[in-house]
Amino acid sequence: MQKNVEKMSINYSPNFNMQKRSPAKVKYIIFHYTGMNSEISAIRRLTSKNSGVSCHYFIKNNGQIIQIVPDLFIAWHAGVSFWKKDKLLNKSSIGIEISNPGHENGYKKYNSEQIKSIIRLSKKLKQKYKIKKENVLGHSDIAPLRKKDPGEKFPWKLLNKEKICLWHNLSERKCKQLRKIKLSESKKFYKLLHKFGYKVPNKISDKIKVYKNFQRRFRPQLISNIVDKESYSILKSLI
Repeated sequence: MQKNVEKMSINYSPNFNMQKRSPAKVKYIIFHYTGMNSEISAIRRLTSKNSGVSCHYFIKNNGQIIQIVPDLFIAWHAGVSFWKKDKLLNKSSIGIEISNPGHENGYKKYNSEQIKSIIRLSKKLKQKYKIKKENVLGHSDIAPLRKKDPGEKFPWKLLNKEKICLWHNLSERKCKQLRKIKLSESKKFYKLLHKFGYKVPNKISDKIKVYKNFQRRFRPQLISNIVDKESYSILKSLI
């Protein structure tokens, strides 16, 4: 962690709740991408009192980490959000923004310096606040109808190898065998998806949005509208 401690800087945002929370209230880590072409503009937005948004940490393209809001203050990063029985996750989470143009501006891979910083910062926060790996999530997990970030190029599988987050235990061979084979009853899938933690709406088009974000997280090789046996098997292995 020493290298990243040296690279940490501070640029505080006014966008946070004044009341401090106890360390025990910190339950989640939520990853975001900025969705903006300009890194400078993204930092300016997160630290402007007129924007109404912020985060706890910002990871630049060169891997430098900027603290935007101190850990024990509630930053405004999650918005309307749900996971399992929890709502409005700002109050119980630490938000990490990563510089990336996002799906609307030429979405790109996270670079090696960013990934090193993601891993080191996540490990530090997980240890400090005793955060469970199943509570390390993306914005697209907790607000799947509104958000796609951090997206299918985020290194979830690598983070799992570092014991930071969840990943499934199916082999690549097994996944390929089941891919594109339509599940006969998608209701079973969505019932399990809700049990896993996602808020699953009733409207079919909204259900598909949630499903696509599940794929971005756990099956990034193929993002489709068809609930297939691979996705179902991945979800079962996670539960």
